[in-house]
Amino acid sequence: MNKSKPRIDQQHHCDVLIIGAGAAGLSLALKLAKHAKVNVLSKGKLAEGSTYYAQGGIAAVFSETDKVDHHVNDTLIAGAGLCDEDAVRFTLSNAKESIEWLIDTGVEFDTEVDANGKTQYHLTKEGGHSHRRILHSADATGKEVENTLLSAVKEHKNITLMEGYNAIDLITSRKLKLPANRVLGAYVWNRSAECVETIQASFVALATGGASKVYQYTSNPDVSSGDGIALAWRSGCRVANMEFNQFHPTCLFHADAKNFLLTEALRGEGALLLRPDGTRFMPDFDERGELAPRDIVARAIDFEMKRLGADCMYLDISHKPKEFIVKHFPTIYRRCLLLGIDIAHQPMPIVPAAHYTCGGVMIDHNGQTDVDGLYAIGEVTYTGLHGANRLASNSLLECIVYAHACAKDIINRLTFCNKRKKVNIPIWDESQVTNSDEEVVIQHNWHELRLFMWDYVGIVRTDKRLERAKHRVQMLQREINEYYSNFKVGNNLLELRNLVQVAELIIRSATARKESRGLHYNLDHPNLLKDPKPTILTPVEKETL
Repeated sequence: MNKSKPRIDQQHHCDVLIIGAGAAGLSLALKLAKHAKVNVLSKGKLAEGSTYYAQGGIAAVFSETDKVDHHVNDTLIAGAGLCDEDAVRFTLSNAKESIEWLIDTGVEFDTEVDANGKTQYHLTKEGGHSHRRILHSADATGKEVENTLLSAVKEHKNITLMEGYNAIDLITSRKLKLPANRVLGAYVWNRSAECVETIQASFVALATGGASKVYQYTSNPDVSSGDGIALAWRSGCRVANMEFNQFHPTCLFHADAKNFLLTEALRGEGALLLRPDGTRFMPDFDERGELAPRDIVARAIDFEMKRLGADCMYLDISHKPKEFIVKHFPTIYRRCLLLGIDIAHQPMPIVPAAHYTCGGVMIDHNGQTDVDGLYAIGEVTYTGLHGANRLASNSLLECIVYAHACAKDIINRLTFCNKRKKVNIPIWDESQVTNSDEEVVIQHNWHELRLFMWDYVGIVRTDKRLERAKHRVQMLQREINEYYSNFKVGNNLLELRNLVQVAELIIRSATARKESRGLHYNLDHPNLLKDPKPTILTPVEKETL
């Protein structure tokens, strides 16, 4: 018997709508659960976001030989002069408390027994860190965090998980021609029922992750399509530092590996980067060798690949005992073995891949955006923590710290906001659109976008490449906007619409920066400016309606 589809005017009501179900979104939901009715939107399957695939760990000061000031200094150095030091100190000062909350929630980090027989957390070291301060769960830290948080969320009656829903657009008072600019909810696409539904909420939090899917090669899962950045931009929020896209130096290069990342912890534990002839090359580029910040390592690999005409470089940890490798990197060991690579005896072929979006929606220390009641947390944001380059293992940390701060602010505002008169939100109108019989247009535009972003706005840029990218993205925007206006929505169209918007923001930001700093490297502007500023873009009203 066929199930009837729900009415397309189906409406949901909650106190807080959280768009995204990774570490940031689930942490926020848990902190709010005793105080508010919370709906959590997950575009794909639960636990399919970037958090789940994070391997390395979470950085915080747990060692007696380490200090928060050391962590701050390492972060500022990696950020190449563009970090907001207040944001850095705010995040890192709250790091230990946030990780202790994860532990109390049930996350199990690896431990070891010291020389005195005392059990303590095993701390590893990654590129750019001066001390061992990375807590981890073998080489699958994100999986442990995500599964633990998800299990805790499922136990709360006040949290409703909505799996298989795309956010189409945020509903704001400005869009409804009402005074001010306050968020009122969102229109969402129910993927299983293939209909548009409405969620009315006093607060909305974007926790959608980054936008690395805008590039042809990425370590991210398919859901990383910049949705939150595009949603916020169309609602009137500023974005900042979109030119700083982190390319992870070591993604496994294999036809069947898809987006498999080789954690930086491998290099932290002694893995070496090699040319095809087996010689090391990182000492030629930086005195820190394999432990230089990611932007330096990625450019070095890219340079050697282009210089030699090689398809890949190699990462080798085979000089370590097999027992050590299997214990510390079980996931990587098993996955490579399935692909015919025994990392205990041979090097791993690697290439750089788009990994992390260091810029995003501008927020304050509470996660509040430019739109009243609209919050953003995690990779979707620009907090000032990462600057021109993210220090390894600061990303999951940022998710937890800002989720907690965001929860406090929302709780303080709940009573007042719930007394506000509810606004009558119109249902989604699709009376003027039809089903598309040209899905191939979306596929062609999709591939073209990701290819020219990789070629023109990738690891190494030039003014001419950026100008070419600008013309291409403007053409795609016109085609996609016309398509969006005439046909019913679906997952591929919604993601492409968001990705092309984010691509334009990246290109505009990259064009505006007339220097080479951190993750932004332009051959036409190789030097550093003396007084660098964040690149801030502000939407005009016609772009947000």
